[in-house]
Amino acid sequence: MKRLTNLNLDFMGQRKIAFAISAILILVSLVSLVVQGLALGLDFTGGTLVEVRYATAPALDSVRGALEGAGFNDISVQTFGAANEVLIRLQQTFEANVGDQVVGLLAQGGAQVDLVRAEFVGAQVGGQLRDQSGLGMLVALGVVMLYVAFRFQYKFAIGALLALVHDVIIVVGAFSLFQMEFDLTVLAAVLAVIGYSLNDTIVVYDRIRENIRKSRIDDMPAIFNEAINQTLSRTLATSGTTLLVLLALAWLGGDMIHNFSVALLIGIGVGTFSSIYVAAALLIQLKLQRRDLIPEKKEDAEEEQLP
Repeated sequence: MKRLTNLNLDFMGQRKIAFAISAILILVSLVSLVVQGLALGLDFTGGTLVEVRYATAPALDSVRGALEGAGFNDISVQTFGAANEVLIRLQQTFEANVGDQVVGLLAQGGAQVDLVRAEFVGAQVGGQLRDQSGLGMLVALGVVMLYVAFRFQYKFAIGALLALVHDVIIVVGAFSLFQMEFDLTVLAAVLAVIGYSLNDTIVVYDRIRENIRKSRIDDMPAIFNEAINQTLSRTLATSGTTLLVLLALAWLGGDMIHNFSVALLIGIGVGTFSSIYVAAALLIQLKLQRRDLIPEKKEDAEEEQLP
């Protein structure tokens, strides 16, 4: 069986199919974002966070049922650290003694419940955090584009930026489509996806640039295919081992990091796809040529000096 380094797969020959898949995923994501929006978490909407400690691990459904029966709506209940520590998120609850109210309700059945902390996040603070997070993501993408333009060439920068935007839209769109809670941990995962996907894209771009400089042909799809095949084993090994860890985190890590793990799972999967298919194929659409990387001025100067 051939090793991955000896494969000669025609990735660029399938670029139209890859573009079609990407277009469908982006369209679904954008429609979902417009129609449904994001299920923003407490970090962005404001509300109250209450952490309690039980003597023995409780059933989360019973905790949720007791709070809903008392009139609390939009509740999120999850374990926090140990199985007997429960984190309760209450949307838009402004009472100063809400922590004592929650403990009193949960202790009515005879359970021993202690209040660990009760914190309030104002809606204005949440709105500012949401706006600053969006601005931070745009700044990160802008800095990435400047770095790639300086390190490679501006067409590489445009390709890398479009590939990263592709990844971010699909990850955020998936959270909108399935109405999973989007909080600061998910935002951190999205930023991590940007870095991870960019790293893979830079590896592929670096090999493409090297092969263009060494090659004597002007067949860009063939050069790109060679570069992707040469880096394929590295890309799949890195992504595969990372995905195994994330699967374990999503399955066994608990509710606190579940959405974080899911965001990274989606992002790394989509990022690997974009690094292999989308990022390089975009360079073809941008009409990258040998002269973009190898100036022809020296050759012209030598010809002028000939008698």
